[in-house]
Amino acid sequence: MKVIPLKPSAIPFESASPNARPLPLYASGVSAGFPSPADDYIEGSIDLHEQLVKHPASTFFARANGHSMKHRGIFDGDLLVIDRAVNPFSGAVVIAAINGEMACKILDKERKQLLAANPQYSPINLSDDIDCLIEGVVTHSVRHHYFKG
Repeated sequence: MKVIPLKPSAIPFESASPNARPLPLYASGVSAGFPSPADDYIEGSIDLHEQLVKHPASTFFARANGHSMKHRGIFDGDLLVIDRAVNPFSGAVVIAAINGEMACKILDKERKQLLAANPQYSPINLSDDIDCLIEGVVTHSVRHHYFKG
């Protein structure tokens, strides 16, 4: 298995748009179960770029395609935030180039495998004859929930 991480500076990342503005952040969480009394108090503001991108020079984005990572909360069409500065570790969700094809999988260094988070997909064994380039670690995913019907 050849696991070759890229240098963090391999793909430069442009800084946030000059039009970017911090957005309001409510002080209390929003119940996703039973409703709770509304809290109109705004704690401050939040800059999503600041929250999602820790290493701007080594961060890139990609769209998830397919259903192999659904049990890890990554669904078809999700926007993935990938950081090349994070060292890939066992159990991390990574973006890997396997013989030139990109895949989002769970890294298992001990077994030398890339795993899906869906039992319908088989593990990918990383033998010495397979070129595997770890492009980065997925740190966040952003899902679109608004569907105009």
